[in-house]
Amino acid sequence: MTITVLRLGHRPGRDVRMTTHCALVSRALGAKEIIYSGERDSGIEESVSKVVKNWGGKFKISYEKNFRRVITDWKSTSVHLTIYGLPIQKQMSKIRKHKNLLVVVGGEKVPGEVYQVADYNIAVSSQPHSEIGALAVFLHEYSKGKELYKNFPGAKLKVIPQERGKKTVKK
Repeated sequence: MTITVLRLGHRPGRDVRMTTHCALVSRALGAKEIIYSGERDSGIEESVSKVVKNWGGKFKISYEKNFRRVITDWKSTSVHLTIYGLPIQKQMSKIRKHKNLLVVVGGEKVPGEVYQVADYNIAVSSQPHSEIGALAVFLHEYSKGKELYKNFPGAKLKVIPQERGKKTVKK
């Protein structure tokens, strides 16, 4: 299984946290890569690369100015997350049959053509919500919760679970 996330329409100074959090959720919940479009922001690339270096795994981040090319050149299945799509619970069994996914996550305003070229337009909820929340729910449902047990080879840091407080150790 390979999942790549495409984040549409990044705007530096305005979307830094949103795009960074899309990348962090993608990495933590099983995606192999995030591609972002809009305006290039080397700060996000450095921040995400630093997380990978310290917390492990082989996740990568890249920039592509032309999001259309990413979607149309994709050789497998594309899934656009939108509140206007079909309910996730009615489509997930079909989507799970595909092993290489491009998951498209919107930005400020998603161009109408995305709805036309995506193989699936999927709604996590038909109410306004965060694209980060939709991405997390989608990745969790797709993996049936197995991503929560994911191992991150090469990690320099590890969280020690505890009821209160925060504890990490260097590996």
